[in-house]
Amino acid sequence: MQADADALSEDAALGGKLVLRQPRRGHRFGHDSILLAAAVSARPGERAVDLGSGVGAVGLALARRVEGVAVTLVEIDPALAALGRENAARNGLAGRVRAVCLDVTAPAPAFAAAGLEPGSADHVVMNPPFNAADNPSPDRGRRLARTASEETLRHWLGTAARLLRPSGVITLIWRADGLGNVLAALAAGFGTISILPVHPKPDTPAIRMLVRAAKEHNKDHSGPSTVLPGFVLADAGGRPSARAEAVLREGAALPLTGD
Repeated sequence: MQADADALSEDAALGGKLVLRQPRRGHRFGHDSILLAAAVSARPGERAVDLGSGVGAVGLALARRVEGVAVTLVEIDPALAALGRENAARNGLAGRVRAVCLDVTAPAPAFAAAGLEPGSADHVVMNPPFNAADNPSPDRGRRLARTASEETLRHWLGTAARLLRPSGVITLIWRADGLGNVLAALAAGFGTISILPVHPKPDTPAIRMLVRAAKEHNKDHSGPSTVLPGFVLADAGGRPSARAEAVLREGAALPLTGD
């Protein structure tokens, strides 16, 4: 067991408000997870599902920010799902956050058996694999977390649409140069799209896009799409911006609306 313990690290997020165990090698949580959690417009009493949750960084950061929200972590890797469950307990969130080991592309009966019925979620949040499948990482964990086929996004959004109630909300993060793929995939069942570009520094191209969309129950009443002013992580000298500090360290929300 000592070897297993040595393969893990304990890392703080949200300025120490969360402490998460995660593998030292492979995919590890970072700014993407915290930004994504901050962008979810959940309220107390609502239910959220974190697809492809890894060790639970996104779902747990959401649960820490929004008191009373219930989160289900969905992760295909049993070891990571177990760490997500452990991290929920270690951070005092096991009463509102649970983890299930399940493939995001599994059929509806498999989700229902895990307590995730169609139309049961107010929010679905996801950081899906978005690197090209023709250049996979040699590390299996990183490969599973970051390498996608052309159909990956469509399948994940199909699962999200099935889980969401009418007018429920999907929030996701994606690489900026793949925004066209995201918009095309969302066209099948979502509308009222908001897009927040994330820039490393001022006057640099965006590297990520945070995207929020509502499940359409009546296509004729879909709202307009909005591109919001960019979120800048650091100033020209590399110092974190005040807004980034508020979100990444203090746990502030990052609304994806034009209000």
